[in-house]
Amino acid sequence: MAISVSELAARTPDTRDRYIDLLRVASLATVVLGHWLMAAVTADGSVGNLLAVVPQLQVLTWVLQIMPVFFFVGGFSHALSYRSRPGYAAFLRTRLQRLLRPTMVFIGVWTAAALVVQLLGNDGGLTGVALRLVAQPLWFIGIYLAMVAFTPPLLKLHERYGWGAFAALAGGAALVDALRFAAGVPYVEFLNFAFVWLAVHQLGFLRADGRVRAPAALAVCGLAGAAALVALGPYPLSMVGMPGEKVSNMAPPTFALLCHALWLVGAVELLRGPGGRLARRPAVWRAVVAANGVAMTAFLWHLTAMLGVYGAMLALDVPLPEPASGAWWAQVPVRLAVAAAVTGLLVVAFRACERPPERRAVPGAGAGGAGAAVRCPGGSGPVAALGITLCLFGVLGLSMVGFGGLLEGRSAVLVAVPVTAPAAVVTALAGWLLVERAGRA
Repeated sequence: MAISVSELAARTPDTRDRYIDLLRVASLATVVLGHWLMAAVTADGSVGNLLAVVPQLQVLTWVLQIMPVFFFVGGFSHALSYRSRPGYAAFLRTRLQRLLRPTMVFIGVWTAAALVVQLLGNDGGLTGVALRLVAQPLWFIGIYLAMVAFTPPLLKLHERYGWGAFAALAGGAALVDALRFAAGVPYVEFLNFAFVWLAVHQLGFLRADGRVRAPAALAVCGLAGAAALVALGPYPLSMVGMPGEKVSNMAPPTFALLCHALWLVGAVELLRGPGGRLARRPAVWRAVVAANGVAMTAFLWHLTAMLGVYGAMLALDVPLPEPASGAWWAQVPVRLAVAAAVTGLLVVAFRACERPPERRAVPGAGAGGAGAAVRCPGGSGPVAALGITLCLFGVLGLSMVGFGGLLEGRSAVLVAVPVTAPAAVVTALAGWLLVERAGRA
């Protein structure tokens, strides 16, 4: 029997760090809002970026590019989860159930839709752009998969070296940028997908052990470092990717983005006291519990909703003002409200995929009962590792190539490997099935 949100909220133990849950919801909500605001769709169906239309707004990304906070929160949660559930395969399946199931449904629905659109010959204009753009949030899923996969070995390094493990990853990110910009070493920049994001994840381990004790210093050093790198180095002002940029702070991530992450982590830790008190208010906590239950579904479908709103406006001949004009800004609240409503409908349709399966009692579990940790057989670990690797490459590949051109073999380059949408879909699905199989062992 499903448990209501109110009942779940009432059952929350006093020892739970509710501020972490609040940060998880707030960071994803900020990303969704930012994506909706940045889309600049014109009357001919082309999609631009508001930050390119009004470059002065790029400074806002120093506050609104909050994805590092989500990865920081992930590190905190993964540390606690792995310590309470030893065994690599069991840990992977537990952490990935509510991530991969809604993701695979999203991929399946859009793959089928893309095939129908292409067979009907309607894959031009805004529809063609949508087939590419709706897959972009999958890059986040891919990075998060890597964080989950590397949690056990990096947690061991953290337990042995503490801040030293973070410093090694940060040093690796700085070295990669030096080799990239000073020595011109080709392809080395892609290593920072690992160094930068795993360093942010490592900060979550430190937070889990209460070792982030000087948040003000962290924020000041991070902000000063990012400002100096942007002012003196080859780094752009925007902390999100911009169309036509030779250098992006996001793809691949740079050392400047890592400094930006330090500033954000320091800032949210400075707000920990009032944030924690806010999260303990019954009404706020019920809202956080409800939002956490559908957060991944809403994140996956929010661009679908936004592009659907713009498509409906074009189909109904609703005027689309020039981006960043007065009329465009006046229309923003209405577009956001409608996009939120459509996202809500999509969440209602697909939220069951995010709901974890009912737990069954384990025969012979003894005094520990069904909640006792069960170690997986040793052979399931390699299967789980292979599964998450396939998922990682499939999901990242699909985020780059999109759903367009399924029947034409259209490809994109993932690091140095060409990838097509059908191959990415099959790879991701095979990896998910392996993770599920290994976790049940």
